[in-house]
Amino acid sequence: MRVVALVPGGIGDQILFFPTLDELKRYYPNAQIDVVVEPRSKAAYRVSKSVNNVLTFDYKDRNSLADWSNLVGMIRDREYDVAITTGKSWLMGLLLWLTGIPARIGYQGKGSVFLTYAVPFRPSQYRTVAYHDLLQPLGIQTPCPELAVNVPKPDIEWAQHEQKCLGVNETSYILIYGGSNEMSSSLAGDTIYPVENWQHIIQDFRHKQPDLPVVVIQLSENEKFVRSLLEFCPDIKVTSPDNIGKLAAMIGGASLMLSTDDAPMHLSVAVQTYTIALFGSTDPEQLLPKSDKFLAIKSPTGKMADISPKTVLDKIWGG
Repeated sequence: MRVVALVPGGIGDQILFFPTLDELKRYYPNAQIDVVVEPRSKAAYRVSKSVNNVLTFDYKDRNSLADWSNLVGMIRDREYDVAITTGKSWLMGLLLWLTGIPARIGYQGKGSVFLTYAVPFRPSQYRTVAYHDLLQPLGIQTPCPELAVNVPKPDIEWAQHEQKCLGVNETSYILIYGGSNEMSSSLAGDTIYPVENWQHIIQDFRHKQPDLPVVVIQLSENEKFVRSLLEFCPDIKVTSPDNIGKLAAMIGGASLMLSTDDAPMHLSVAVQTYTIALFGSTDPEQLLPKSDKFLAIKSPTGKMADISPKTVLDKIWGG
């Protein structure tokens, strides 16, 4: 069986879709599974074990009719048996209909008239569960598996070397991801927590756990934030993984992950690191599983900056 999944959105959206891909591969181990994602999201599939090919198309770009025609032609040429889409627009449904794929699965909505199977979308669900519902027309009725990633061995080895270089290989460490608008999922609003608030939190750590290292994640998308934080807290350690596998491995070695509502938060869930996540306008129930290991702090105003450092610290020390 040849399957193509069209998954618009950022890296976070792709990671949330992994359990659906993994379950599909488990039920149909010989299936070829391809995905069509935005160019910014291709990097996510370094830590997926279930995908054969990652094709790119910028769904949010001002695409011409020729661009959409090229996408239809590319999909038609590969002769897929099944198409699955997380997009709910009528254009996405029409696109799948034009490909001529026999089984076209998506959500009920404006574009479902072009689908062969339309599944109800329940926005209050944890998003991985909502995605997993798309497998029901294929006879897969099992509960959604936990979020998981497959970290390549070289990335694990890099993280082990990085921990030695940072001097945290023989101790535990707190990992902080302060946010970046570039990596956030399509659901995210404001995803930057102010530097001065992080400073307050780090100083409290220094006071209560002076021997516990604090490591901050620096990526190309949040260099300005990290530079600003270093001005306030010059003694913090900085790690700069250059791919998502290395990032996942560094998160896996932490005893606690403090993160905004971004892709690293989903990686932390996938590697089972104790996580406290900050949310602005988005609903934590959609983006975090129910677990004592993954705790959410929701802004009372819908703006992440309005979460007080005291609220974060109470959650950290109170559990």
